[in-house]
Amino acid sequence: MKVLHVITGLGIGGAETQLELLLRHTRHEPEVVTLSDRGQVADTIAQGGVRVRDLAMTRSTEVSALGRLHRIIREGRYDVVHTHLYRAQIYGHLAARLAGTRAIVTTEHSVGETHVGRRRMTMPVRAVYRTAERCSHATIAVSDVVRNRLVAWGVPSRKITVVPKAVDFAAVAFDPVGRVNVRMDWGIGPNVQVIGVVGQLGLDKRVDLVIRAAAPLLGEKRRLVVAGDGEERERLEQIVREVGVTEHVLFAGARRDLGAVLSSFDMLVAAPAQETFGLTMLEALGNGLPLLYTNCPTLDGIVVERARQVPGDEVGLRRELAAELHAPLHPRTLVPALCERYGIESVAARIDDLYERTAARGPALERVTETEEEWHGDLSPSA
Repeated sequence: MKVLHVITGLGIGGAETQLELLLRHTRHEPEVVTLSDRGQVADTIAQGGVRVRDLAMTRSTEVSALGRLHRIIREGRYDVVHTHLYRAQIYGHLAARLAGTRAIVTTEHSVGETHVGRRRMTMPVRAVYRTAERCSHATIAVSDVVRNRLVAWGVPSRKITVVPKAVDFAAVAFDPVGRVNVRMDWGIGPNVQVIGVVGQLGLDKRVDLVIRAAAPLLGEKRRLVVAGDGEERERLEQIVREVGVTEHVLFAGARRDLGAVLSSFDMLVAAPAQETFGLTMLEALGNGLPLLYTNCPTLDGIVVERARQVPGDEVGLRRELAAELHAPLHPRTLVPALCERYGIESVAARIDDLYERTAARGPALERVTETEEEWHGDLSPSA
C-alpha cells in the first residue's frame, strides 16, 4: 500500500521523531509531506530512502497550500493519508477527502486537559478540529487518557484506536562507551552523580520545580543536566542563577544521541503537571535508569521496581531525590513487559494493520456542517 504522511513540520520534536521511527519499520510504501520547517528530522527521513516534500507554507492560513497538497495526493494515488499534528490534520484531511482517498487516518500525539498540542482548545479551535476530524476515517490515540479526552471533545469512540507511542529500545539501551564520551563532552567526571532531565523546555514540564528541589543536593560530586531546549530555557537559566547553583547545572541543549545521553545519567526526573503519555520516561527505563516521575500514564498496570511516582511539590520531590541519590546501584537492564507493549516492531505492525482494515472497510464519512468561516478559526503555525 502507498501511504502519505502529512505533518506540520519536521524539526526535532516528539511527533516528528515518532514518524521517523515508524517509517523505518512499516511494511508499506511511505512518502512524507511537511507543511513547513523541513528540519533535521526531514534530512534523517530522506537519508533512509523515503521521499520528503516541503509545501513551504509561510502563513498559518494559506489556501494555495491546500491546493498543492490536494494535487500531490490526487496524482500520487495513495491508499492511505496519515496526518500528524493539528495544522496538518486540518489541511491533510480536507485535501485527502477532496482527492477521494480511501483511508484517512490521524494520530493524536498530545492532548492535554485544555490543549491540543500547544494550542488552547477554544471554541473556534474545537470547531475547526471537529470539522477536520469528520473528514477522516480513523483516529489513533496514543493512550487511554488521550482517547477519553477525544471522546469528551466529540470524536466518535468507534473511530478511535489506542496505539501507544513507540520506543526503539535497541537505540536507547545502556551504552558504557557513550556514557564516557558524553560526560567527557560535558566535562563531568566518572565519579560524579548526574540527575537528568530530558525534553522540550515548556512550562508544563515544570523543570523549574526540579531545579529548586535539586539545588540543595548539588555540589562538586552531584550535577543536574537538562538536555533539551524550548521557550522556558532563558527563565530556567535565571532560576539557576537565583538559587546559586550555576556551576552545578548544565543546559546541554537538544541532542539526537538519546541513548548516550541517558547512559550518562544516574537517574531521570520528570515532573510534568499533566502527561498524556510519557515517552522519555519509557526511554529512560529502556536504558535501565531509575525514574522519579509525577505523572506517567504509560506505566499504569506495569510494575517497574526502578520507577517511582513522587510528590509534585518542592519538599516532597527533594526528599525522594535525596533517597534515590543514596540508593544502591542496579544493573542497567530492560524491563521485558515494556518491550512487549511499546517496542517499535509491535507498534508499527498495529498501525499497518489499521491501515489495511480501514482501506478495506472504506467507511462513510460524517457530513460536514460547519461553516466555511470556522475553517479560519485558529490556525497558528505552532504544532
